[in-house]
Amino acid sequence: MSQNVEYYFSMQSPWAYIGHVPFMEVVRRHAVNVTYKPISLSNVFAKTGGLPFGKRHPARLRYRILELQRWREKRGLKFNLHPKFWPFAAEAADRFAVAVAGAGHDPDPFLRRAFAALWEEEQNLADDATLTRLADAEKLPGAKLLSEAKREQTKAKYEENTADAIAIEVIGSPSYVLNGEVFWGQDRIDLLDDALSSGRNPHRSDA
Repeated sequence: MSQNVEYYFSMQSPWAYIGHVPFMEVVRRHAVNVTYKPISLSNVFAKTGGLPFGKRHPARLRYRILELQRWREKRGLKFNLHPKFWPFAAEAADRFAVAVAGAGHDPDPFLRRAFAALWEEEQNLADDATLTRLADAEKLPGAKLLSEAKREQTKAKYEENTADAIAIEVIGSPSYVLNGEVFWGQDRIDLLDDALSSGRNPHRSDA
């Protein structure tokens, strides 16, 4: 039986963008299932001690820029370090991603396009028309998904994903969870790959 990886992320996360394609390559190489779980990153931070972008020490903000440049080179990407529409209120985009998954579509093509739209093309993911257009471009029913994203059931699923993340001690985006073991950050994809290759038992924080 195929293994499953829970994929916790927020559309506002540059690290989710940087890691998305390498993660999907690992997923396909190992033929594992993915449960897409967009989350409220601000709520995860509030519960686990993380600081929102605007409250971080300047030294941390400067180091973040260094890391973005390093990973831009490492992954062979071309993106803006300071995109026009970032930071932004991500709930609408996150809930749109919830709706895509909930409708039974493969979220991967939409996520690739949406992440690139934000970081490479400076499009506004807080704008309903932008989300609809990006979905339509991937042959998804954009207007229908937008309507679904605004439903209370989708909001409840988004909140459930966030609660699940907090319960399992996810502390940031992206996080990949295999057999209860959390791999936080796109720079942990190689470790996830190793765990899938070896089939080892999950490591525990109480060991």
